[in-house]
Amino acid sequence: MTPIIAPSLLSSDFANLEKEIKMLNRSQADWIHLDIMDGHFVPNLTFGMPVIRAIKRVAQKPLDVHLMIEKPERYLSDFKNAGADCLSVHWEACTHLHRTIHQIKELDMLAGVAINPHTPVVFLEDIIRDVDFVVVMSVNPGFGGQYFIPNSLKRVKELRKLIDKQKSEAMIEIDGGVDLENAPLLVKAGVDILVAGNTVFKAEKPIEMIKSLKLTINN
Repeated sequence: MTPIIAPSLLSSDFANLEKEIKMLNRSQADWIHLDIMDGHFVPNLTFGMPVIRAIKRVAQKPLDVHLMIEKPERYLSDFKNAGADCLSVHWEACTHLHRTIHQIKELDMLAGVAINPHTPVVFLEDIIRDVDFVVVMSVNPGFGGQYFIPNSLKRVKELRKLIDKQKSEAMIEIDGGVDLENAPLLVKAGVDILVAGNTVFKAEKPIEMIKSLKLTINN
């Protein structure tokens, strides 16, 4: 498949959010990534349902909603109703992960599991055939603008081997510190979806940056 670019709104200008989303609509971005933080699972707070509903009214791309929250199973239908197309929950935050993944699927969303940088890839062995995608955190979750953790490349390769071994159809998503330099290496290692925050929104010309990312990973 052609790699997916999913700019992260965490790095956008919140004072001009509608303008930022319309820019993404005009760009070659494939998805729009939203990081939802509760101040408990991670030491930060972001946006909730009213903001997601507002984003959905403007966005013309699928919303990739990444839950960095405790007990995410409480809110699955709420996120669906707010406009999520893809919903990922953290392995570290789910007591009954298998049940939660299938509840997401029953709500007609793509179901993903996210893992923190310290969580061994092998822990996904029993769930890998049930998920639509795996989010590999390449920074410590909770804040935007962090530097890419180099060991993440090795983890992607491990995950690709696990997916192939289990004959899973799961996609690999990488989240954190993605830029023009590491993007082609990540795709070569097996990444299907690249989340890019600062690289896109702090660029002088974000639309051109998204185009450059596309060219870099497709060459």
